Amino acid sequence: MSRFVLILSVLAGLLGGPLWAQGFGALARLDAGASHLRDRTFGGSELVLTLSQGVPYRVFTLTEPNRLVLDFREVDWQGTDPKALLDSKRVSELRFGGFRPGWSRLVAVLKEPLAVTTAGLATEGQGGAVLTVALSPVTQADFDQTAGAPHDPRWDLPPAADVQSPRDRNAPNRPLVVMIDPGHGGIDPGAINGEATEARLMLAMARELRETLRREGGFEVHLTRDSDTFVSLEARVELAHAVQADVFISLHADALAAGQASGATVYTLSDEASDAASAALAERHDRDDLLAGLDLSGSDDQVAGVLLDLARLDNTPRSEAMAKYLVAGIRNAVGRVHKRPLLQADFSVLKAADIPSVLVEVGFLSTNDDLRNLQDPIWRASMAAGLRDGLKAWALEDAALARLRRQ
Repeated sequence: MSRFVLILSVLAGLLGGPLWAQGFGALARLDAGASHLRDRTFGGSELVLTLSQGVPYRVFTLTEPNRLVLDFREVDWQGTDPKALLDSKRVSELRFGGFRPGWSRLVAVLKEPLAVTTAGLATEGQGGAVLTVALSPVTQADFDQTAGAPHDPRWDLPPAADVQSPRDRNAPNRPLVVMIDPGHGGIDPGAINGEATEARLMLAMARELRETLRREGGFEVHLTRDSDTFVSLEARVELAHAVQADVFISLHADALAAGQASGATVYTLSDEASDAASAALAERHDRDDLLAGLDLSGSDDQVAGVLLDLARLDNTPRSEAMAKYLVAGIRNAVGRVHKRPLLQADFSVLKAADIPSVLVEVGFLSTNDDLRNLQDPIWRASMAAGLRDGLKAWALEDAALARLRRQ
């Protein structure tokens, strides 16, 4: 990926300070009937969004796949069908929704390289505004030259944690710090079956698991998101580090395009996937960040890579042990698990080198029995109890083995 060179906008005449300093509280409503993304007769395409008020925004492009990304503070997309706005042979898909608290995101997946030639927001009467972005065909080389996500920790990462000193993990009676990660959210609904979405079901599951652990006692519980908001994979891991989490549990409920599967599966990190289905699942979960407009390019330098590998020598067995205890807890609580309940795959969200991490596929939205279970609060309570019991059993063993680990 190349450098970010496109537009970081300030609304002339409306905003008196930097983009990040603005504190608009009201949503801007989208007039779908007066908005479109269509091809121009003289070449290129044009995106027009008619809003009830002006909002701060930024626009940039990304590659692999080629995408146009716009972030707003904040647009209400409720009731708007993205297909109704899309009338272009140069754009294959249009997605929009919540991205992070106070911000919305629109992503257009481009069939061909199109560069932003102009972008501007014009105010109208009664406080309304029209945002127009003009796109023109360019070569892929030229597109790559100007594409790239802005790198700003104020945007992509959570605030730095105010930690006075490292947590003493061997202190007596210290609670186990658990980061629960409800998958997907906001612009990325995850798997869908009718009205049910993976993002909403896993948020409900995460909240119920949090309450189950808190009622048990001995746990300090955090969520990577507590609303229908998009959180990037990198930010989810960073949030776990910010609270000095002892464990990281990511909750998902996938759907299969073909075939049928049911029951819970617990994944741990590995470069080598257990099977082709696991590899495809990891790729699909990571691709959700791409389709949400995030740039996941970049790699560790050689020294950092070696240090991460050394850290994982200790951490991997702990993650695998936790996965086994969680499977046992789930089986005891709900009666059954997937026929292959312990699997491995290269999930980006599990790559914290110093935090035992697992990804739990609670069930499959594409299987009717699993979908009914996921929508049943009584069944979810049993699943939460199974995860609690697995965590408790693992924590006892892990504490006993702590003195044997590399310091």
